[in-house]
Amino acid sequence: MTGPGSAAAGALELLAGRGQSLAVAESLTGGLVAGTLTAVPGASRSLRGSITAYATDIKQDILGVDGALLAARGAVDGEVARQMAAGVRRALGADWGIATTGVAGPDPQDGQPVGTVFVAVQGPDGAGEVRRLALTGDRERIRRDTIDAVLALLLSELTENARAQDTEQHGGNGCLQP
Repeated sequence: MTGPGSAAAGALELLAGRGQSLAVAESLTGGLVAGTLTAVPGASRSLRGSITAYATDIKQDILGVDGALLAARGAVDGEVARQMAAGVRRALGADWGIATTGVAGPDPQDGQPVGTVFVAVQGPDGAGEVRRLALTGDRERIRRDTIDAVLALLLSELTENARAQDTEQHGGNGCLQP
């Protein structure tokens, strides 16, 4: 699979097959991740909704990101991304949450250069992943690459989660137990 549309379709297919749901928290992408997901036919089987938390106070008040963290580090931070993913998952009652935060430009933000982006995913067991990206290009390119990255991260986490469940169910050696 390549591109955000195929990653979105793959992730939504895995979620639907498991009867699980997804919620999205976005900052620099401004709703584009949710738009990519809703472009997939049948997305409503798994997508609960999204929150575009462009303003810092929305991250704190709606998504529950720690105010002291935001004051100390700003919104462009890996822990902020992780808390956004957890917060949207909680706020919208979803099994999985994903989040984007960063600087698309044209100017630096919170002491971070243009192209600094964090994407995060959190699953039903509370485990997840945060990735720091150093993207190049104009604002449109940075936002597009962020969409690609967060959907690829979600698909990767869903695939890893499925492997872990299979290992638990089948004794850890990849073979079916008699």
